[in-house]
Amino acid sequence: MNKQKIKRLLLFSFQMFLVVIASVLLAILLRVFLFASFKIPSVSMFPAIDAGDYILVNKLIPGPRIYKNFDFLKGSKVETRRFKGIRAVRRNDVLVFNFPHMRGWNKIEMNPGVSYVKRCVALPGDTFYIENAIYKVKNIPDSLGSLSNQRQLSLKKESELLPEIYNSFPHDPVYYKWNIKNFGPLYIPRAGDVLAIDSVNYRLYKKPIEYETGKELQVVDNRVYLDDKLIDTYLFKLNYYFMSGDLVRDSKDSRYWGLLPEDHIIGKAWLIWKSEDPVTGKFRWKRFFKKIK
Repeated sequence: MNKQKIKRLLLFSFQMFLVVIASVLLAILLRVFLFASFKIPSVSMFPAIDAGDYILVNKLIPGPRIYKNFDFLKGSKVETRRFKGIRAVRRNDVLVFNFPHMRGWNKIEMNPGVSYVKRCVALPGDTFYIENAIYKVKNIPDSLGSLSNQRQLSLKKESELLPEIYNSFPHDPVYYKWNIKNFGPLYIPRAGDVLAIDSVNYRLYKKPIEYETGKELQVVDNRVYLDDKLIDTYLFKLNYYFMSGDLVRDSKDSRYWGLLPEDHIIGKAWLIWKSEDPVTGKFRWKRFFKKIK
């Protein structure tokens, strides 16, 4: 092989190497800043999304998010930075987010290894409640979530549901006897809100406050303390959301574990790009390229 051919071969190899590197970098950038794909393992979002669906998530809503560092691999709190997106989250958006609990449901801990998909039924600043299984936001007439599934649940008697399914956040049988048919009203905090905190309602906001401050919220002699500091108000630093599965009788959502911090949101579920029957493995062609609503 003469020198000219060797030179052309080396140049071609180098060009192919650059193409591969550029393709990998482009794929990483698209994955981080624009889109991600997730396989759905459960029916909790049926009929909008079914088990076996593969979905694309648009990270431009509410904006792409990156990790500030990887200290969470050593057990530290996960810290993120979010870039400006094309719009904010809206009611009825289907979102993919990191599950906000890792070691039980007593405290909020972002779980980077576990992603959930649920529908946002209440935004920061909303007052959310459930009346005979029907989801409502004060002064908002819109239907929220799957109304047909909510109506089916409204026909169920308490005796037809297991206690662990019927009873809901904040799991307090004395002050808040809430359940999945009658819940709230619950105010959803937004960044900058200053809320009164007392020896009763601290149960509703304990986890978000402890998540933001890294301190313990407790009641001593009917007074509320954040660590050793007496408080009667709290200024929220983050926006929070109330999330629900469309299949309301079978969904591990905010009705059970409470509020979702904004920094947990990955993006808006956009499209089912592939679907397989989880039992047979056969393609469900009718679900291919179905837009998620």
